[in-house]
Amino acid sequence: MLFFKKKIKHIDTGDIDPSRVPQHVGIIMDGNGRWAKRRGMPRSVGHKAGVDTLERIADYCNAVGVKALTVYAFSTENWKRSAEEVGALMNLFYHYLTIIEEKFRNRNIKLRFSGDTAAFSDKLQKAIDHAVEVTSSGDGMILNVAMNYGGRDEIVRAARSAADAVSRGEITLEGIDEEYFGKLLYTANLPEVDLIIRPSGEQRLSNFLLWQAAYAEFWYSDICWPDFSEQDMKQAIIDYQNRSRRFGA
Repeated sequence: MLFFKKKIKHIDTGDIDPSRVPQHVGIIMDGNGRWAKRRGMPRSVGHKAGVDTLERIADYCNAVGVKALTVYAFSTENWKRSAEEVGALMNLFYHYLTIIEEKFRNRNIKLRFSGDTAAFSDKLQKAIDHAVEVTSSGDGMILNVAMNYGGRDEIVRAARSAADAVSRGEITLEGIDEEYFGKLLYTANLPEVDLIIRPSGEQRLSNFLLWQAAYAEFWYSDICWPDFSEQDMKQAIIDYQNRSRRFGA
């Protein structure tokens, strides 16, 4: 569910306080399959429709000052879907990644990927590496695409890395704190996650950003992802700005 055709000509940012924009937003791009099924179309059509939505929402977030946008594109559990659907998703990812230079021309968005991308085919891995390289000069928002990502898997991998560091004498057990552990996660060097959005009517994390969501605000919508609009994104940000964040205090 990636990548872009053209830029938005006008972005309505009215009522958004530019000094209180969430620095890191996570989106569970849910409802593509249901959107397609309601229209009597294959699920793959819904995933393709999700591409256009991500285009618009990423442009909007970049314009209003969001520093990082992490989107849940393919989870570690998604391999359990039918071989037909998984294959269609892999082909969709690969297709857009191969035309990434065209899609990102004249944009200042930098691509980043989170997850165990080693599980993908060699050609898809090369396309991912190429996409990161050709967008590396972007100095605006970071679009962090979670592919073959699972929050539990991420934490286990970080724990193993910490254990390895202890066994090599690089750090003591006492030296492992939240700051150190956070640097072992896929989201290292990104801002703290402020806001997590899930459309389609579901109200759960589904193994997304489990560590990072500790103090995030949540915003839900019944709208399936392909129908999610800039106005919906604007409302989510306004609702976020109207909340009192106490971080457990």
